[in-house]
Amino acid sequence: MNHLKYADILRSNKELEDNINKSYNISLLSNVIVHQAKDILEYQLRHDGVNASVSLGVFDNIVQESQKQQKMDATIIFWEITNLVEGLQYKLELLTEKEIDAIELKMKSEVKLVIKNLENCPLLIINRFTSFFFSAFSNENNKLDNLSIRLNKLLESFSQSNLKLINLDKIIANIGVSNSFNPKFYYSSKAPYTVGFFRIYSQYIKPIIMSANGRAKKAIIFDCDNTLWGGVLGEEGIDGIDISSGAIKGEVYREIQSIALSLSQKGVILGLCSKNNSEDVDEVFNNNPNMILREKDIAIKKVNWLDKVTNIKSISKELNIGLDSIVFVDDSLFEVNLVKEYLPDVIVLHVPLRLYEYPQMLRNNLDLFYDLSHTEEDTKKTEMYRIQSQREKIKSNFSTLDEYLASLKISIIIYKNDESLVPRKSQITQKTNQFNLAVKRYTENQIRSMVLSSDYDIYSFLVKDKLGDSGITGLCIVNKENSSAIIDSFLMSCRVIGRNIEYVFMDYLVNLLANEGFKNIKSLYKNTKKNKLVENFYDNCSFDLVNSDGPLKNYSLTLSKYKQSEIKYIGVEEGE
Repeated sequence: MNHLKYADILRSNKELEDNINKSYNISLLSNVIVHQAKDILEYQLRHDGVNASVSLGVFDNIVQESQKQQKMDATIIFWEITNLVEGLQYKLELLTEKEIDAIELKMKSEVKLVIKNLENCPLLIINRFTSFFFSAFSNENNKLDNLSIRLNKLLESFSQSNLKLINLDKIIANIGVSNSFNPKFYYSSKAPYTVGFFRIYSQYIKPIIMSANGRAKKAIIFDCDNTLWGGVLGEEGIDGIDISSGAIKGEVYREIQSIALSLSQKGVILGLCSKNNSEDVDEVFNNNPNMILREKDIAIKKVNWLDKVTNIKSISKELNIGLDSIVFVDDSLFEVNLVKEYLPDVIVLHVPLRLYEYPQMLRNNLDLFYDLSHTEEDTKKTEMYRIQSQREKIKSNFSTLDEYLASLKISIIIYKNDESLVPRKSQITQKTNQFNLAVKRYTENQIRSMVLSSDYDIYSFLVKDKLGDSGITGLCIVNKENSSAIIDSFLMSCRVIGRNIEYVFMDYLVNLLANEGFKNIKSLYKNTKKNKLVENFYDNCSFDLVNSDGPLKNYSLTLSKYKQSEIKYIGVEEGE
């Protein structure tokens, strides 16, 4: 996008707008002119599959406008410190400490009021204050610097889950003060920021919105030779490849492995796709003392002599994730172009020819994996996938699926309205695509509101078997309305697909709702290119199709007519 002129962005954005059905609505409130941010942010999000519609609030009316954003999916607050008071950048130095304290007190009051007004907004994004434009070339902090520091401390003191802060200083550092700030337009029309600034600014906002819409990447897959280590393993041998501490090339590859390991610890699936002898690669991971990554850190491996397109497709299938959830890293331009051509949904990163640029290239793409919610389960994900691989190996020992599933001794533990699980509940709505009936995405703030509301019940479940547990992997949100219960969302992680757990969970829900006096359940299936797997789920659960409108199917179930699944090999417990 950085190569496009602003006029090109406007034209392309209009073309993308014509294809929008349901919008993701964002309000942008500011005390300076930021209309270019609207167009650039919309274009970046629409280009990558989020049908964003950005509306601008009334100029310099943030407090009042913040009261009107209840129906927005996200609100962005763009407070420019120099326009808190007309000409603050020069007046502040002449004010007494008492006068400065009064400005600070008033601003703190407004910040608190705005955040209070937007406490139920699904997502609230606020810029950290910056004084860079008027102090970047001064060695000492001035009064504007100090005011910015104090106001930023206030922003950082808020712990609510819907609030995300954007560091404008980092954006300005990316392109420089002179490329970020236009003094001519600042003084003539209160429009201080350049198109170049808004390009980078939108790139900082984008990962947050992408994550809220289930568009974050889930897996990073590495080639090995000249990608995780220097040299060709088949030629150099285990002791000849370069990952040694202190050597220039070795240090670069150790840094790459460290970045990969940190991603794995945050819940990103780490895998290998390499043309090599599998035993040789195993030996490196198990026995080379300079390796940062070890066998236990790798969730999936395709180390063989098949083409990488075939192997990446296989990885996608085995992990039950879409190709558009995968990032692939390789040093070979041939392999990079092959994957780009045949798997356009995969993000492909080419190891730079100048090896010293490699770590920064990888860091520049870390926001592809941005996750709004962080949970304890993220740290266990690699082990969960490794256990799943064991299950697949055991499966071949049985002649029927039911025999195999019975051998696992599966149990599901169901939790109702557990507030401690809010981050994971939110996360699973944002990340689940294949087994997701209504495909609704919720932030922590929205989930917490439903947990605390008498109008909703949220049921989540943990799956365990004789090999281990898969964590919180299922969710159903029920909206209670008179004598009918409405299934707002019904979804299940790809980690537990194929075990018939969803039918046992539905048995439990139907029995529970019947015991609570409900006579009828309404539900919705929304067809997407990723959830074809579950298009007949409600039909299989004896729901009646009420009507069908394009991608939407509305269902209804009379509880007295429900047919139980009769699956006996899955136990059900209620969690405390």
